[in-house]
Amino acid sequence: MKMTELQTSASAATASAGGLKKATDSRGANGVKQYDEVITRTVDYVYDYEVDSPTAWNRATAALLDSMGAAFESVSTSPECALFLGPTYPTPDIIENGFKVPGTNYQLDMVKGAFDMGAMIQYMNHNDAFLGREWGHPSNNLGAILATADVLTRVALSKYDEDHVLTMRHVLVALIKAYEIQGCIQIKNAFNKIGLDEVILVKVASTAVVSELMGLTKDQAKSAVSHAWVDGHPLRTYRQAPNVCSRKNWSAGDACMRAVHLALMAKKGMTGVKSALDAPRSGFYDVLFQGNQFQLPRPFGTFVIENVLFKIGNIEAHGVTAVEAALTVAKELKEKKLSASDIQTIKIRTQEPAMAIMNKQGPLNSPSDRDHSIPYIVSMVLLKGSELESKDFNNDSTWTKDPRVEELKDKISIKEDAEFTKNYQNPELRSMANAIKVQMNDGSELEEVAVYFPVGHARRRETLEEVEMKARKNLGRRLNEERVEEIVSKTKSMEFFGLPVSEFVDLFVPEKK
Repeated sequence: MKMTELQTSASAATASAGGLKKATDSRGANGVKQYDEVITRTVDYVYDYEVDSPTAWNRATAALLDSMGAAFESVSTSPECALFLGPTYPTPDIIENGFKVPGTNYQLDMVKGAFDMGAMIQYMNHNDAFLGREWGHPSNNLGAILATADVLTRVALSKYDEDHVLTMRHVLVALIKAYEIQGCIQIKNAFNKIGLDEVILVKVASTAVVSELMGLTKDQAKSAVSHAWVDGHPLRTYRQAPNVCSRKNWSAGDACMRAVHLALMAKKGMTGVKSALDAPRSGFYDVLFQGNQFQLPRPFGTFVIENVLFKIGNIEAHGVTAVEAALTVAKELKEKKLSASDIQTIKIRTQEPAMAIMNKQGPLNSPSDRDHSIPYIVSMVLLKGSELESKDFNNDSTWTKDPRVEELKDKISIKEDAEFTKNYQNPELRSMANAIKVQMNDGSELEEVAVYFPVGHARRRETLEEVEMKARKNLGRRLNEERVEEIVSKTKSMEFFGLPVSEFVDLFVPEKK
């Protein structure tokens, strides 16, 4: 078996898995006295935990740069994304001390700015991912964080209030903690299994960290987070056939917008819902989580940012290793002077989440369908012989009309490999394996190609270098080379932590044409 990335042994787990007890001890005869344990643990972590991991700082800076690039890619390549951006009628395009939406000339209020930024980061599905029993994109939280921090900083500077100017250190701390909250809950809790969408965790994590940025007390932050759990939550139906639609692309913006709104309301004195999760019959657990408690397998720290998967290619995360394997197969076909037309069958082994998300057969009617289909992406790579680009998934792409794609898709069979799934679920491995075995028309077989850890994984040495290259390319879509270099250089400088947020955001405003 060929392996483009060898699997290494797992280290011992640092924390054991476990559920949370129902908060019956928090209720007195006259009702609830304390907030649910998850709410309290979330807020205590945000307000009390000190980040001191050099790895966390380095990867958070990379995540920030990657997310800014993803936002630029969306607004530059998706006319549909651009339609959702801008002020809410009749607000003007530019308001004093508003959030300068990167890649645009809009300057918006904090709430709409959070929507725009969150939507832009997620729209092309090219931002990072963290995978467990639930799948999600922690970088979506930057939408709420950056909009909040930028507006607060501009307001403080306008009042000559240096004490309340937020710096990029504040942004990175908030980002690390939002990643951790979202990711740690994702590890053992499958919202997808009961039809709830992943952005529920963006809303919860963002609410917690922007509450701290806004200067709320702990009790106010708990109130805001409790209401994030109380909200009726988005259904996953817009991510799955037959209802896949653009909501999956802007759902993160919706979560960011709501998070900022809830924090602002809590700052005004909004009363919290102390047993939002635990209340019998009416709490989240009983109404929406089938009576189950969350399992939090490790204490909040910096694990998630240190292990997040950066998406270098334009593919749903569970299929990235399938693309890498297909590229190896395509190279071998070329060396043997063969082509995709010489293929009789393609057998793919994958993990359980990819079976659920990416085993899409039959007609694919949208870009969101295509970049979430292993048969489509493998067929495309074998025909194209090179990396895939965002435009390859568009409705007007020549590939979507090429009959050879459908012919090759029909030759593909996919099955779950139990070992791949086991290693995927192992928090110390977090592999995302795919393996491809090709049989030719003459009956001969190519050696199976398996890829365990995709480029972008923490175990791949080239990951951070690839992230920077990707960010430079994306930022260059709307900024000149000198500005891109200035941005990258600042993120590497000793002074970056002390840079006011507004000065950082100003760097991402393109020149007016």
